[in-house]
This record gives sequence, C-alpha cells and structure tokens, in this order.
Amino acid sequence: MTKILIVYCHPYAKSFNHAILEAVEHNFDHHQVSYTVIDLYQDQFVPSYDVAELRLFHAGKTHDPLVQKYLRLLQKADGLVIISPVWWNDVPAMLKGFIDKVMKEGPGLSHIVTKTGVKGLLTNLQHAYVLTTSTSPTFYLRLFCGNALNGVFVHYTLKQIGVQHAYWYNFGGITKSTLKKRRRYLQQVAEKSFRF
Repeated sequence: MTKILIVYCHPYAKSFNHAILEAVEHNFDHHQVSYTVIDLYQDQFVPSYDVAELRLFHAGKTHDPLVQKYLRLLQKADGLVIISPVWWNDVPAMLKGFIDKVMKEGPGLSHIVTKTGVKGLLTNLQHAYVLTTSTSPTFYLRLFCGNALNGVFVHYTLKQIGVQHAYWYNFGGITKSTLKKRRRYLQQVAEKSFRF
C-alpha cells in the first residue's frame, strides 16, 4: 500500500491551510491511501540550529528526537504533500528549518555531497505536492517576486533531496477571495487525482 507523508506547516487550527489539510485527508481516506501527518507547530518542532546540533551536522547526527522521527518517516514514504502558507514570497521559517535540520548529509540519510553538488537519497519520494496559500495572487509571485517558492523550493530543494517530480499549487489572493472560490478550491483538492 502506498504511504504518503503530509508535512503541515501552519500555527492556526482554523486557517484555510488547515481546511486544505482536511481536504487532503478526506481525499486520501476516500481513496484508501495510507498517510501520516507531521504537524510542525503541534509537535513544537524547533526549526533553528543550536551549537550542539550544528556540530553534529556533518556526522549526519542530531540531538533532536523529532529530527530522527521525521527523517525515518521521509525514508519510509512513497510520496510527499507539503501544506503551507507563503510568507514574504517564500516558505515560512518553520518549514525552512524543517529542511535545514531534518535533511541530514551522509550515506543512508537524505543526501550526500559529490564533486558535482548535492545528490538526493530520498528517491523513494517519487512525487511531491506543495499546496500553498498566499495574500499575493499567484501570477504576482511568479512574475514580480522572483518565483522563489516554485523556482527554488519546488524545483531545486526538493529535487536535491531526491524527489523525482514536484508540483506547486497555490491558492493566491486568499484575503480577497470569496467563500465560493475557497469552497470550490477545497472541493478540487478533495477530488484531486494525486499521483504517487
């Protein structure tokens, strides 16, 4: 059975991001897809390095039990879904810190460094979907804000850890959106045909 890991990154349980999480869970339940949710805020994940953690980085070690747990979940998953807001044209610090701390360098971890750069080892993650919301319209993020999320996070960072195919879906203009538009989007997510 396919196992999907959902990484959820929003502090407010009544946010639209949480509604997206529920729509994804409904979708997976309906299609009998096995999934696990990492809720970074509920887990009280600490996204920043301390001196002790930094000393352990090149040895591929950590003193944070959540980092060990999260990396094991990533290694066992067949696919990945990330649900997050877009803050200041990029992923929030909490999600960036998840990448910084959990993606450990070394054989059997998330990546190794070769002469030509980073080689991802999480090739079990064939497909990743990044579902975001933003105050800015999506076209504005793409054309006038450097397209950082899609250009860097989706197409480079995720691929550097081994993800084969990564897709970005953004619900832009969230603060000016109508209830009808938000409901329609949630319905689309609940009915989406995710490929893993």
